[in-house]
Amino acid sequence: MTSAADSCRTPLVEAEGVSRAFRARQGLLGRRRDILAVREVDLTVARREAVGVVGESGCGKSTLGRLLLHLLKPTAGTVRFDGRTLAEIGGDRLRTLRRRMQLIFQDPYGSLDPRRTVGDQIADGMLIHGLATPAEARERVAGLLSQVGLDPAHAARLPHEFSGGQRQRVAIARALATGPDFVVADEPVSALDVSIQAQVVNLLADLRESLGLALVFISHDLHVVRHLCDRVAVMYLGRVVETGPAAAIFAAPAHPYTRALLAATPSLVRRRDSSRAPLAGELPSPSDPPSGCGFRTRCPFATTACAEAVPPLEAFGGDGRQVACVRVAEIG
Repeated sequence: MTSAADSCRTPLVEAEGVSRAFRARQGLLGRRRDILAVREVDLTVARREAVGVVGESGCGKSTLGRLLLHLLKPTAGTVRFDGRTLAEIGGDRLRTLRRRMQLIFQDPYGSLDPRRTVGDQIADGMLIHGLATPAEARERVAGLLSQVGLDPAHAARLPHEFSGGQRQRVAIARALATGPDFVVADEPVSALDVSIQAQVVNLLADLRESLGLALVFISHDLHVVRHLCDRVAVMYLGRVVETGPAAAIFAAPAHPYTRALLAATPSLVRRRDSSRAPLAGELPSPSDPPSGCGFRTRCPFATTACAEAVPPLEAFGGDGRQVACVRVAEIG
């Protein structure tokens, strides 16, 4: 397996200072205002690398994934794919790039057309991009179904004839149909039974290795991210608050929010580290975020200095990590 260190030398996807605002109305007769779902995020994904994006619901993970795929346009900042700025590309050139980047949705049933056979839906990408004739597409569909652990004869079935885990395998086959280099998996196992989750995660790990995929894996399940990913980006209220090698972050989380997330994860080992207290309170509204550090209203280590300015991501620990916390050296 290509190491994360080697992979990082050749970034495939780069996000620089990316923000995304949505216009929303406050109250029935209130004014419309911009709500920042993603705030000044820097992120790179190297070829053959898996990057986990974790955080609570509403922290901006899925929005970031769609920004990386150019399904949403950033309000500010730049997203580059294979060295090309996506906002500057249009028409046929963007269409050509689109086949190299794919999305696996959270809900496999909702992402499939219930009226069409799964074989036809898997073949769509090949036919739209002119990658195969109809006869060739049928052969490739059979191969893809076999590759994801399904019977090729099931290509003639409708989505409702599959279990949840099987439908997600169909969705993975559809994402692979165009031969992508980059895949965003948006909580692809959260809608599945626990007994099926491990099978799908192992399938994604095998496919990433065999096909050389770059993968962004969005999840709130830290156990899955630890198993699958080379690096992790922890998001809170639209910002990345800690990023670095997965092994380093899970062994010794630095940001108070990362510590709290790990403390909230079920474990068979009794924790004695009081600095890893579970999260308290609610996620603040993105429409009215706290001043300074967004996590300070829930942080047991917060001081008045934490309200004065947004802490930048800075190198910490000498192991490739970056942490956005003014007190990280004191509480470490």
